[in-house]
Amino acid sequence: MVLHAETVQLPARSFRIDPGKALVVAALCWLAFAAVAWAVTTGHTTTIDKAGLLFWRDSDLRPSGSTRVLEMVRDVTALGGVLLRNLFALGAVVALLFLKLRREAALLALTVVGGWIVNSLLKALVGRARPEIVPHLMEAGGDSFPSGHSFNSAVVYIAMALAFAALSRREAVRYTIVGTAVAASMAIAWSRVWLGVHWPSDAIAGWLGGAGWAFLASALLYRPARAAVHRAEKISEPDSPPHEAAHPPSG
Repeated sequence: MVLHAETVQLPARSFRIDPGKALVVAALCWLAFAAVAWAVTTGHTTTIDKAGLLFWRDSDLRPSGSTRVLEMVRDVTALGGVLLRNLFALGAVVALLFLKLRREAALLALTVVGGWIVNSLLKALVGRARPEIVPHLMEAGGDSFPSGHSFNSAVVYIAMALAFAALSRREAVRYTIVGTAVAASMAIAWSRVWLGVHWPSDAIAGWLGGAGWAFLASALLYRPARAAVHRAEKISEPDSPPHEAAHPPSG
């Protein structure tokens, strides 16, 4: 039996979200985040937050549904946990490097690290306590606003989607990839409220901030990522041997 060699063609870089459109989306998200933050700090969300937490709970303050539903929601929220989301982000960076999409890999890494820093600063700035009016159905610590699961999962999954959308020339495919990431990160944000570890406004603000950062980073960090890759490539290149001076023939 004769085996024929196949040539693997790496994908060309064919798509990058328009920086202007990315800035518009980021601005809308951050304006909405600011509105929610203002409402939280001034006490305007107290009634809505309580109603949102109690909406689907029974007389024992536990969510309606079987234990199987509870396990499913915990699985969803785990996708936004530190371990899984960082494993996905690391795997995505490695995959992009194998595909020789170094700029996309660098941009994804900068976006994820920057998002973690931004979320930590926002949590320290607001310092809101977690809800205590319903039982917590899983362990959760730290400040409540904004939701770290919601913020960081939106950053990681949307940034990953924007990076891998570069592999397709078809607009429908690109929108599907990004839309799936948006839906998944929204589900993670919702799970935090269902489990009773965040107020609804925490999850909403967290998702808005994370999505806003992902789109903002795609517009503002692309050039720094490209410059970092260029410097790394120059360092990795071996020094060119000096040209030997030409000597005239003797005699």
